[in-house]
Amino acid sequence: MAMKKKTSSSSMKPADWSLLPEELLPIVSKNVEHCFDVVHARSVCNSWRSMFPFPSCLLRPSYSLPTFEEFTLESKDLCTLEKVPLFLFRVKTPVASTSPFEYFLGGIRRDDHIDLPSPIQCSVKVEIPCNDSTLMNMLDCQIFSLGHQYRLIGWEPKDYRGVAFLPLNKKGREGEFVVILNYTNILMVLTSGEMKWKRLENVPYAICSDLVTFRGRFYASFLSRNTFVIDPYSLEVTLLMPSPQKPLNYLVASGNDELFLVEVTILNFDIIDFSRFTCIVSRLDEEGGKWVEVTDLGNHVFFIGHFGNVSCSAKELPDGCGLSGNSILFTNEPIFAYKYGVNTGSAEDDLNCWRSTRENRVMILNTSPVLALQVER
Repeated sequence: MAMKKKTSSSSMKPADWSLLPEELLPIVSKNVEHCFDVVHARSVCNSWRSMFPFPSCLLRPSYSLPTFEEFTLESKDLCTLEKVPLFLFRVKTPVASTSPFEYFLGGIRRDDHIDLPSPIQCSVKVEIPCNDSTLMNMLDCQIFSLGHQYRLIGWEPKDYRGVAFLPLNKKGREGEFVVILNYTNILMVLTSGEMKWKRLENVPYAICSDLVTFRGRFYASFLSRNTFVIDPYSLEVTLLMPSPQKPLNYLVASGNDELFLVEVTILNFDIIDFSRFTCIVSRLDEEGGKWVEVTDLGNHVFFIGHFGNVSCSAKELPDGCGLSGNSILFTNEPIFAYKYGVNTGSAEDDLNCWRSTRENRVMILNTSPVLALQVER
């Protein structure tokens, strides 16, 4: 007669980490590096919470700034400038699954007003059309840090296109900062020493398509086909060469390592079809003060559109996850990733550019509070 193997119910229970001897906690805390692992460790119990300080990279420091009247530019009320950490979350799925791959991109914040059970102390609130809001457990995700961005809270000027912030670290200027506001056809600048907005001089009266910071300086790109570097201490403006060939261009910083310029060619401005775009990508030669065209992104994926333009290292992405290195993804509408040298089968199409691959179609499910993407298998 076959004997049924007995299974202990206690062996099926997850380990109770709160029972770990307290003298071992300092050893554990020294070996937990990832910020989200720290958050989960803090959720074990009160003693663990006191041992693990909340990760500084997840905090959202803020600054109180004056607003201004639209026509007179005189100071008005106060608003808040907040630093928001950005992350890409890849939902882990079984290899045999046929469901689309899911990605979420956006900022997160600490919410001490929601009492969550221990396993989901670090969660992201996801809102997708035709579905109820849900909390997504970060233990089920692979997480990539994408740096941060700054957002204005309590004030949205007309034709506002973004804001950039830089702290001043040189001797005698510690604790000071500079803010540049991308506003209508001008750039407005505010220094912490004056706390008053004024127009930035020596830049074109034109729409600024992108404003970013890189290695302690501001960079601005304009539809008038100019890119400039702006020194935060002197506010001196320097033109970068060569100028972009196309009016539609984007700046993408890859951490603190490299800055890229993505120029987009639109065949017909009457019909904006992302699938027909072609791109030229250049890397900043900071020493030479010029752009150098490249055909390789250093195994990175660029996300251009919602939540600004960000770069993610693809080195840790598993094979067959829908996204791969050396690709560009526009997140304004459903699209395919862009690669360099795509052969369309047409002799008329140039191979020396970036264009749509027609592989792994990307669907945009939602853009707020996070960007929700589905990538077909």
